[in-house]
Amino acid sequence: MNLLMSLMLGVVYQADLLLMESRQVIGLIAAFLAAVLAAQLGWHGTDRLIGWRQRPED
Repeated sequence: MNLLMSLMLGVVYQADLLLMESRQVIGLIAAFLAAVLAAQLGWHGTDRLIGWRQRPED
């Protein structure tokens, strides 16, 4: 019975560690995607602003 409990505790502990590591990786991926989206939005926003300012006034 002690062996079974120690195995179960080991599995739970390993799952907890894996979850903590995956949480960091998911956070890193989310931060990278947010930076890419912000750069893309900034690029298109700046491009549209420059295009709007260069339009000839009628």
